[in-house]
Amino acid sequence: MVGVSDGQTSSGQAPAAVWSPVDRPLLSLALTSMMDAVGAHSGAVYLRPGDEPVLEMAVMAGLPRSFAAPWVRVGLSAPIPVAEAVRERRLVWVGGAEDMARRYPRIAVVLPYPFALAALPVLTATRVYGAVYVTWPGSHPPELSDREQQELTSACERLALRLERAASQNQSVRAESDLLDLGPLGGISETLGPLEAARMVARLPYGMCSLDLTGRVAFANTAAAELLGVPVSGLLGSQLWAAVPWLNDPLYEERYRAALLSQDATSFVALRPPSEWLSLRLYPSTTGISVRISRARAVAEMRPSDSRSGDAPTRLVSMSQALSMAGALTETVSVQDVVGLVADEIAPAVGSQALALLGARAGRLHVLGHHGYPEPHLVERFDRTPLSSPTPGAHAVSHGVPGFFESPQHLERLYPARRSSPDGFAAWAFLPLIASGRPVGACVLAYAEPHVFSTHERAVLTSLAGLIAQALDRALLYDVKHRLAHGLQAALLPPSLPSLAGIEATARYLPATRGMEIGGDFYDLVPSPPLAAAVIGDVQGHNVTAAGLMGQIRTAVRAYTTVGQEPAEVMRSTNRLLIDLGSELFASCLYLRLDPARGRAVMARAGHPPPLLRRADGRVRVLDLAGGPLLGIDGSATYPTTEVELTQGCVLALYTDGLIETPGVDIEDAVAGLGRRLGEAGDRPLEELADELVGDYAAAEERMDDVALLLLRARGDG
Repeated sequence: MVGVSDGQTSSGQAPAAVWSPVDRPLLSLALTSMMDAVGAHSGAVYLRPGDEPVLEMAVMAGLPRSFAAPWVRVGLSAPIPVAEAVRERRLVWVGGAEDMARRYPRIAVVLPYPFALAALPVLTATRVYGAVYVTWPGSHPPELSDREQQELTSACERLALRLERAASQNQSVRAESDLLDLGPLGGISETLGPLEAARMVARLPYGMCSLDLTGRVAFANTAAAELLGVPVSGLLGSQLWAAVPWLNDPLYEERYRAALLSQDATSFVALRPPSEWLSLRLYPSTTGISVRISRARAVAEMRPSDSRSGDAPTRLVSMSQALSMAGALTETVSVQDVVGLVADEIAPAVGSQALALLGARAGRLHVLGHHGYPEPHLVERFDRTPLSSPTPGAHAVSHGVPGFFESPQHLERLYPARRSSPDGFAAWAFLPLIASGRPVGACVLAYAEPHVFSTHERAVLTSLAGLIAQALDRALLYDVKHRLAHGLQAALLPPSLPSLAGIEATARYLPATRGMEIGGDFYDLVPSPPLAAAVIGDVQGHNVTAAGLMGQIRTAVRAYTTVGQEPAEVMRSTNRLLIDLGSELFASCLYLRLDPARGRAVMARAGHPPPLLRRADGRVRVLDLAGGPLLGIDGSATYPTTEVELTQGCVLALYTDGLIETPGVDIEDAVAGLGRRLGEAGDRPLEELADELVGDYAAAEERMDDVALLLLRARGDG
């Protein structure tokens, strides 16, 4: 049962009403009367079930319901005419195939045929009951006449009043059987009589079939059976493409759908195995299709270029291709990923030889990437073009309307300025990229030869533009976050290390490749007289919170060092600060007070991996220092210090756990491996040594953790 209430209820709890069905096909009568009044050849009535924000098709007339299968039940927010008519409480008019492709590309992809459509809400002053749409063949004028508009509006108002009356009488309105045969046969059978008409058709030298609106064969003469190679008994009652195996091709069923919806005669040729070509011509009406079948002549001389691409609903992109492209676009991360995917997969699939991806920001176009242009400046000269400029790209973005130009003359006629800036191509599609209702840019596809864009092709390109827009919107956001992350990380880490008497230093930092590529690893070198200090640490996490906390810790260590605190006190003060900040994150840390004049260093450790010391003779020692817990756990923790040698030629390697933690590798083995590499390469210049120690991690495509490395070499000149 389909309810007709809009959800408005009284505050009192009324007794449950007993609903009875209406005693006549209310919806069917209203729909057929409406179609007759305006000469429409198909239509449907939708009702809103209860309070749900959806519309359900209650009855359809004139065409099989399979034509509207994707829209039998639709949400009120769906981008289709009936939903828009309800949302905006007005008549929605779609004047033809191009208008449909531009405004409702999802429908145009499924039904790329010439037809006109009107959708209207069915409502009273207080309730919305549903909606109606009706369609006309493509021969209908591009505008709806005043008479047609008045007839449709009045009919919907009458239907709304009938539904309101039914609701007031506790009568339910149910879905009704679809109506496929809307008119009398008429014509030859009435003139000659059914028997003589059948005899006349049987005598014709070519095949004749009659299909009903579902495509089933209602009549076939002997010649048709012979040409098709299937007896008449095998044809009757079956859909033509199902009864004849070699006609079981979506392209042939597509022609039947095109003929019914457009009400225009159409034809095609088909190969009957092994080598006989047949010509089939379809003559549609509102009651079915007559099919004339004959042997095709001179088929061998036909070429694909003999037919205009705009006349046939050829599949520009197969379903598998479309799904593959959609899946690939969801995997793109950066803007250059999107440019590469469009260049590698989408442009070749639609026959384009070049493309440009334009972004819209601050009232201007920005060239995000391009491919296939012989000279990059041909595209890049349009960078920072104002959206108000008279160019096709700016117009596509600012108005949200795609532009299709079949030749240079077509483009230059509408945009004369393009004469002075040719790019060497002969046809273009300028596709606006709209994501979440806002323009993010435009995709320009260029073709080497003049190109006629069929209605189906325009619909497909517009739909692909929607997928590209979503991917580009995500990619732009990712690139912004990526730049923000790297900028923040660069700001929080020292831009360079200061020069210290008696100490040579260098550092490396590699962010994790997951998340925002920003983390809590840090290092610093503080030239605070009389003794300098070095620090390295790791705040848990790979996000902005970890990076922000890292910046606070690094600043605190610098401040405590500057005021002259001893290493143990620096660690205690930093620990208390972290606890006072109330953060739930912990941090490891290793702090050194450097005294190169004495050849010594004093260290304090808070849960950090042990440093490595390479002596001048090449021997490497793991400095397993005493220490305290991670910073931020225990406010009363103490951090004992250890003094170690730092004589001329010694190298101290301070690092975070990202450099030694590898899945499946014992941590002690990893530290030993790092020590071996330090021992083997320790005599190299410090920059080369640093590159050697982080080499495998720098080249890795994926890093699970941040990596920080600080190398200190005693020069003996302090």
